[in-house]
Amino acid sequence: MITAADLRTYVINLPRRPDRRAWISRTLPPELKVTFTSDWTGPYDGRDLTVEALHDAGYALFPWQIDSDNPWWNRPLKFGEIGCTLAHLACWQDAEVAGDERFIVVLEDDAVLPTNFDVELIAGLNRAPAFDLLYLGRVPLEPDLRQIDGFAVPGYSHCTYGYVVSRAGLRRLLRTGISQALVPVDEFLPAMYVHHPRPDLQAQFPQQLTALAFDPPLVKQRPKEEAGSDTEDSEFAQLPSRQTRLPS
Repeated sequence: MITAADLRTYVINLPRRPDRRAWISRTLPPELKVTFTSDWTGPYDGRDLTVEALHDAGYALFPWQIDSDNPWWNRPLKFGEIGCTLAHLACWQDAEVAGDERFIVVLEDDAVLPTNFDVELIAGLNRAPAFDLLYLGRVPLEPDLRQIDGFAVPGYSHCTYGYVVSRAGLRRLLRTGISQALVPVDEFLPAMYVHHPRPDLQAQFPQQLTALAFDPPLVKQRPKEEAGSDTEDSEFAQLPSRQTRLPS
């Protein structure tokens, strides 16, 4: 039987956004052990990142921009996207060593939680089939593969404002070497459980996770008109001399 003691929870939040921290804190159940990334020192804010700083910290970028009708692919990465991925990666890395809870819950600070979030989440975990990744909310971009009693087996989906990973899933995420091929986290996760529509991402991050999604979603996302977007409100990461990998 899964209980709150089996969960370790992280909230992605920037130090310059105490407003968002206060907003989501009002709905976080006190039974959950919660860590905020705003309490850490790290390269998570797109406004502070530079190509040189990423290089000095040992990170490298995936060759993201391609000729495509998809406007998100036909442009460079934004520093906000990179910082967001690094914040998620930091949560996974911390969870690997900070405890032995069976499940890791990751929320972004614009996640809208129901009043009985912990009760619904634990009830869902107790009836869910085995999984590596469980979306609490998302934006489906391709049809789901099938339905399983309150869950969907998701097709290609975006958004990472709420999800759960198992211990086995956590280990697989950390083995991918994403720190040396940084991509937006909401493109990385679907590449891990379906054949990504971009062959280059599919080759870089082969499918290896079993994924589920709450259906209907347990968690929603605040409208961008209300909360803004720290990910999108940032500059493009222009690499020197059209390099796709940071200089050594």
